[in-house]
Amino acid sequence: MFYPKFIKENGTVGICALSAGLGHKIEDYLNAYNYLVKRGIHVLEEGNIRVDNVRGGSIEERVNALHSLYLNDDVDMVMCGAGGDFLYEILPYIDLKIIRNHPKFFMGASDPTGITFMITTKLDIASIYGLNGGSYYEGQTYIDNNFKMICGNLITQYSYEYYQSTSAYGTDEFNELVYWHNNLKESGRCIGGCLDVLKDMIGTPFEDVSGFVERYKDDGIIWYFDIYAMNAENTYRTLLQMKAAGWFKYCKAVLIGRVLFEGSDTGMTYSEAYSLALGNIPHAYNLDIGHTLPKMTLINGAILDVEVKDGKGRLNFRLE
Repeated sequence: MFYPKFIKENGTVGICALSAGLGHKIEDYLNAYNYLVKRGIHVLEEGNIRVDNVRGGSIEERVNALHSLYLNDDVDMVMCGAGGDFLYEILPYIDLKIIRNHPKFFMGASDPTGITFMITTKLDIASIYGLNGGSYYEGQTYIDNNFKMICGNLITQYSYEYYQSTSAYGTDEFNELVYWHNNLKESGRCIGGCLDVLKDMIGTPFEDVSGFVERYKDDGIIWYFDIYAMNAENTYRTLLQMKAAGWFKYCKAVLIGRVLFEGSDTGMTYSEAYSLALGNIPHAYNLDIGHTLPKMTLINGAILDVEVKDGKGRLNFRLE
């Protein structure tokens, strides 16, 4: 596994809109921009970051922006500006040779799973599932922890005390007690992302899970999934499909975040979906991973030590 350099003071972060533009959240983006600058980071915008559209420009514009940031030797790290729904359509046009020849940490969350997952499973280059470039703001521990992580301070991340329930989504309120379900203690090679995105990548040219799990079988694999709005039945079927496709070969554990927008057509619960689909694979759920804040930062490709006990837990990453 190749680990790119972490960002350093006076380093440059390149931000591009590979999914949605940030015009409708321009104040949030300016807060994020100022957060980074205040900490000694230079920010280089490429492409249509500030466009008010569900797409950050045409396919060609978005791909060119990504390539430009990788080819720019002054850029130390690349971030996707925001999530959305349409990043998938640019995947066939990304030149992986450019990324392989100019490796840098790429970070995103939600829709940018398409790129983080592709980079790590196909190129053996570590990537970061944490925040999007427009998501930084002052006053939250999980954001400060993310910044520590992307600067190379691989802190142990501990479960938080409260999280933001669906009813409080879009506010600053953290109103529900955090409780991680199912005790486990494992170490293994970390890989995963947003399940809503990963389901569309199974068996496509945009992933090489079969090769990835074979290359790192001696470490064992720890999967993590962030679920945005898939209902319990769709989650169940997707996990079954992943199992049938060999994704859980050599799997030592599966970590699943809280579901932001829950649903069920038949009365199936998410815990039933997980246990029925995963069988005897150790798994823990309702972790601080994903769309329900606060959320932890995960490094695809790194060794992850995870422990869950009595509703609390910790994650620790090692670059091996």
